[in-house]
Amino acid sequence: MILKYNQSDKDSVIEYAKELEGKSLRQVCDEKVLKHSYSGKGNFGQVLEKFYFGYEPNSNAEADFALIGMELKSSPLKQLKNDEFRSKERLVLNIINYVNVVNQNFENSDFFKKNASILLVFYLHNADFDILDYLIKLVDEWSFPSTDLEIIKKDWQTINEKIANGKAHELSEGDTFYLGACTKGANALSVRKQPFSEIPAKQRAYSFKQGYVNHIIASIAKENKGIYGKLIPNAEVAKKQTIEEVVISKFKSFYGKTEEEIIKILKIEINTKAKSFNANLTKAILGIELDKEIEEFEKAEIIVKTVRLKENDLPKEDISFPNFKYEEIVNQDWDNSDFKNILEHKFLFVFFQFENDKLILRKVKFWNMPYSDLLEVEKVWIKTKKIVAKGEIVKEVKTNKKGNEIRYTNFPDKKFSSISHVRPHARNTLDTYKLPRKDKLTKQDKYTKHCFWLNSSYVRDYIYLK
Repeated sequence: MILKYNQSDKDSVIEYAKELEGKSLRQVCDEKVLKHSYSGKGNFGQVLEKFYFGYEPNSNAEADFALIGMELKSSPLKQLKNDEFRSKERLVLNIINYVNVVNQNFENSDFFKKNASILLVFYLHNADFDILDYLIKLVDEWSFPSTDLEIIKKDWQTINEKIANGKAHELSEGDTFYLGACTKGANALSVRKQPFSEIPAKQRAYSFKQGYVNHIIASIAKENKGIYGKLIPNAEVAKKQTIEEVVISKFKSFYGKTEEEIIKILKIEINTKAKSFNANLTKAILGIELDKEIEEFEKAEIIVKTVRLKENDLPKEDISFPNFKYEEIVNQDWDNSDFKNILEHKFLFVFFQFENDKLILRKVKFWNMPYSDLLEVEKVWIKTKKIVAKGEIVKEVKTNKKGNEIRYTNFPDKKFSSISHVRPHARNTLDTYKLPRKDKLTKQDKYTKHCFWLNSSYVRDYIYLK
């Protein structure tokens, strides 16, 4: 294939790439593309490399356009009702070589050399289309903004330290903020040797979290429109402090104060009855305007949980997560399950404690679930999946004194696990999801919505008090 661009000229490569915008691969590639044999999740990118840019797909350590130090990455988009674009998934970068990376520093790392400059091709995903007909919407070069670079450098170092401590098998995307270490492989058996442990570690790749990719997309599409407030104003602050340190330092001055005292000190007007109260109070403490989102939280996909503690330090309630759909859970495995994905996020817990009838701010804590605890929750998830798949949800039905039927399930309860359990999370018994097969005892083909919960005692003992 005769190249239609100059490999040693960055402007030439970008100009040729931008000709893709508004077109599909079928429109821009010659007829040979119709006979392509690439399959699998990355097939769009492979076809793009071979039939448009004219080089063989590869896993080389150097950047795809080696002469100009620029990597090519393609990624799917979804379009919202307001026509704005969002990332369909995280952006997967290069595989982590556990053996080599521990001998590198960030500036000379394989990661930085390969990804310092990225040519991004975003296409609109449509499950009903052939990949050759996906419409390419956004194309542009991207490199690390200076402030983000400092945060990503710390993320890279966090990943590296875990590998150096012989814990590559314990890596989690919740360990870091913008740069993750996502699993990468055909299945759970895709493993690699690690240098300081005999335990095989799942193959992982560096990746930009989905929230971070959304900001890249918004930047290219010029959609940000000032809707974000920043915790870290510039690279100098990012060099000196982590996101975690900045957040905790802002909250600490309010420890021991009631909600009313915090509102008075901040001199803000805030509706204490609104559902958005906790989110708005967090923004106010962090110095973010109430009508803006926290940029760093959005990029890092940080999940904020406000917990109210009783006087004995036990949370007033267990921590709930989104309802799972019965028809979906039976078709997932643990590694790609919705619940595991949530638990591998980084959380910010904000703890208030009842003192008489007042709520006092006690502490905030960044947390992600430890590897050993994740293994325990996996057992809860697997049991739940088996129960749904077998149609054995209801264990028995009893009638109470009022004549109402009470259904008892086989779902794992707090006796089964000290960390997590399953119970209803619905408006009433008529708030249901369809079942993949009828329940054997009740013969019903739908059942009340349920979700996974973190046990209140676990939150107290292993998050609040630890």
